[in-house]
Amino acid sequence: MWLRSFVVVCLLQVSVAGSAQAAGPFGSVNVGNWIGGAFSNDETGAFSHCAATTPYANGVILVVGYNSVGTWTLAFASPNYRFKQGENAAIDVIFDGQEQARLFATANQPNMLTSVMPPNVVRTFQKASLMVATSGRTVLNFNLASTGPVITALANCVTKVKTDGLSKAGDFAKGAAKPAATADKPASPPASKSAKSKSGTGFVVSGNGHVVTNHHVIDGCSDLKGNLTGEAAVALRVVSSDATNDLALLQAPSSVAFKEFVRIRDRSIRSGDSVVAIGFPYRGLLSSDFTVTTGIVSSLSGMRNDSRFLQISAPVQPGNSGGPLFDTTGQIVGVVTGKLDNLRIAVATGNIPENINFAIKTGALRDFLDNSVVPYQTAEPKAELKTTEIAANARAYTMLISCNATEQADAKR
Repeated sequence: MWLRSFVVVCLLQVSVAGSAQAAGPFGSVNVGNWIGGAFSNDETGAFSHCAATTPYANGVILVVGYNSVGTWTLAFASPNYRFKQGENAAIDVIFDGQEQARLFATANQPNMLTSVMPPNVVRTFQKASLMVATSGRTVLNFNLASTGPVITALANCVTKVKTDGLSKAGDFAKGAAKPAATADKPASPPASKSAKSKSGTGFVVSGNGHVVTNHHVIDGCSDLKGNLTGEAAVALRVVSSDATNDLALLQAPSSVAFKEFVRIRDRSIRSGDSVVAIGFPYRGLLSSDFTVTTGIVSSLSGMRNDSRFLQISAPVQPGNSGGPLFDTTGQIVGVVTGKLDNLRIAVATGNIPENINFAIKTGALRDFLDNSVVPYQTAEPKAELKTTEIAANARAYTMLISCNATEQADAKR
């Protein structure tokens, strides 16, 4: 009963202005664990906003609101919060480990931070499965079950109440129209046609400026660029790609000289061997420099015994894709390609897997380069190097790959 009362208070409080008192709910929004409805300004009696809320085990309650002038809000509430009136906070949100945005929230109430959600963030929020919110040292995870239908229901709520009035409020989850980020504004172009900046990692394999990355990094891309740490970006063209093995070959202009490039290990790697992954994860959120992680070869096959892949324990994130995987002598033993979808596995099994990541073996890489008629060098393992030495050497040939890609192409990734 106490929690339900607090949830109702949160629903009443959500508005962009933050200071207006609200009354309601009128009608209902009941979608999964989300509950809400329409609310009026308690002082004027006029329609104010529609909102829905759901509590989480981490003690935080999410509140999504959509007001009468077409503004979306996302609020984080907890009875344990003690904010000063008007206190501000920046909240970084990451959706499904890929899409990221920064929200600027204000404490209009001592127990709640409320931020405006731009339309592009609303679209991402409604189709995402997991949201990670970071503010200062606080990191919170939110399973976004039913966010698509609840966004639809709230948009329907505002449209119907503005047309029919609060007196005819009903079940807004029924007969909801196709969701729109701004119900009162002209429809945005289809998401599949809007371009966004995407990035990944690649590495130089020849003195002629050939660069290897993943096919999914460059799929649907235009304006491809690559740059070594601390150097200007150069235009890249696609030479060849292999969607089946998730490999792509790019090339820099002939005017760009590369004195250093990778050597591919000419001896099979073994389970338990140490490896080093280098790449550019979460570009724009983390360091602009590449990151270095270490681990071991956990298995000589990938999902469902796919022998083209290695399973590795070295942590990788979105943006590491296409990056080099080194052995302890600094030679290439694989191309980082991705990580296990922890959320889906957690939903299917009830357990959250840890450090299950994958890289394409050098056998598939060499076949791809041979078919592309690209010269490369191989080498036998030599004396072991320190991780710092491997990272220092990698600066000369590990590239940040960036491009403009459509959301349609991004959905395939």
